[in-house]
Amino acid sequence: MQRVRLRYTKRGRLRFTSHRDFQRAFERALRRAEVPMAYSAGFTPHPKVSYANAAPTGTGSEAEYLEIALTASRDPERLRELLDESLPTGLDIVDAVEARTSGLADRLTASVWELRLTGVAPDDAERAVAAFMAAGTVEVQRTAKNGVRTFDARAAVVALETHTTAADRPTDQPCAILRLVVRHVTPAVRPDDVLSGLRAVADLAPPVPAAVTRLAQGLLDEETGTVTDPLAPDREAATASAGSAAAPVPA
Repeated sequence: MQRVRLRYTKRGRLRFTSHRDFQRAFERALRRAEVPMAYSAGFTPHPKVSYANAAPTGTGSEAEYLEIALTASRDPERLRELLDESLPTGLDIVDAVEARTSGLADRLTASVWELRLTGVAPDDAERAVAAFMAAGTVEVQRTAKNGVRTFDARAAVVALETHTTAADRPTDQPCAILRLVVRHVTPAVRPDDVLSGLRAVADLAPPVPAAVTRLAQGLLDEETGTVTDPLAPDREAATASAGSAAAPVPA
């Protein structure tokens, strides 16, 4: 059995697809591309697909991950092309590697998000960010199945900064762009929780909903605060395996 790990995107209007919508679309793509999928046992077999830490509905993403199990070996790049052709534009398969290491989900410990705040002046956003980062705790509320839950949105935030240039403003309207690095903790701190925190500490309330996009997710480097590519260990293992196979056998 071969395992292949894929990175896919949610772009444009497809950001409004739910995780269940994507699952249905992806399973149709598997059938169209005639992928030799492994199936679970039991009365209702289903394709062996493992999804990892999907972005909330309504947010875009450049870094969603899943893993599939195959009954026959396939070239990962060719498999990527076939699946990408079988999915609607906006749900794009952009990377594929053969799984040669364990624990993909364990390497998804943090995310990098972009928050586009149309109608917010960059100076106002910078003051709000400074107040948020200076706070010891920032309590926010979220409605859950069991009622309203209060939790700290500050502790999980590794970095939050304004990231605005003239090229980022498509019109003359003010637009602040924030770059957020957040740890994956329980309960999960989402970009909308951070926006609630900015409203709580600095009364920053965008006049229109923020456009939120996940730029990356992976293992957090605690020293630099950067998020590394979670598929890099598989690529490195493939390169090492190819090098070992090509090495001459001593006489």
